[in-house]
Amino acid sequence: MADEFSQVLNRYWEQLLYMLPRLLIAAVVMGVVWVGASRLRTWLAAKLSTHSDDPLLTDFLTQVGRWVLVLVGLVVALNILGFSGVVGGILGAAGLSAFVVGFAFKDIAENFLAGIILAFNRPFGVNDTVKIQDMFGQITKLNLRTTEMDTFDGRDISIPNAIVLKEPLINYTRDGYIRQEFIVGVDYDDDVAAAIALILEQVRQEPEVLTEREPFAIVDELAASTVNLKVFFWTNTDDYRRATLELRSRVMNRVKKALMAGGYALPPDILELRLPTKMPAIPIQVAMAEPGTLADPPDDPKKPAAAPANTGLGPS
Repeated sequence: MADEFSQVLNRYWEQLLYMLPRLLIAAVVMGVVWVGASRLRTWLAAKLSTHSDDPLLTDFLTQVGRWVLVLVGLVVALNILGFSGVVGGILGAAGLSAFVVGFAFKDIAENFLAGIILAFNRPFGVNDTVKIQDMFGQITKLNLRTTEMDTFDGRDISIPNAIVLKEPLINYTRDGYIRQEFIVGVDYDDDVAAAIALILEQVRQEPEVLTEREPFAIVDELAASTVNLKVFFWTNTDDYRRATLELRSRVMNRVKKALMAGGYALPPDILELRLPTKMPAIPIQVAMAEPGTLADPPDDPKKPAAAPANTGLGPS
């Protein structure tokens, strides 16, 4: 028994010694390829950046070039180890095995191909503000499988490239400008035309509002207690948060102050209270007081009630 075990160990040892040079060469090849892939990525990034002003496409192509070189090095290392049959099977896989592998990696392949289409189609660039489904933020990176987004509330989202390609995408940055709007209500007794003129004057005074695209305002609704004016203005979208959210807030605050200083009423909504028809009426008493004096305090429940005053509306 010991002799058989010793023979097996000797046989494995001889096979290890036979394979050791190949293992060392394959390891050296993979090490060189790995370092070369990093160098290739840096070299490609430098070359592509001089011929393209799209950092998104440049970054994606450098990633593809790096992993292509790594796969080539892996194939070479397998051939050195004597696994040429395995390599041939991987490269020429067909039939049921190819179907099973392709089905298992369907999502990965789909996202990879979608990433290639997005890289060349370029519906967005780095730092563009986009909306995909209910996700809203700035694009930071396009990977081989996912698109990275940084939302304005501090979340980092990785979206599969296939979803980005299939779903409607709203780009708020590509055209360079966006229209903002808000509603302000004035009283029915106010001069609506003068109010609109005052509002537009205040909007134009904000430096970041675009002057080449004229702001305008319209009567949007005759509400219960106000005439609602809808104000439109245009702004740049290089920085979406500053150019839309903060600017819109400043414009609304400026308009509010100007209207109040101009004597325009900004009445609140009027609420109508209706009681069920079967419910008895609620008695309401109005306390009358002499001019310049305070109304009498509520009667002491321990004292007898005073006779009601004669208001002249009925028999005394």
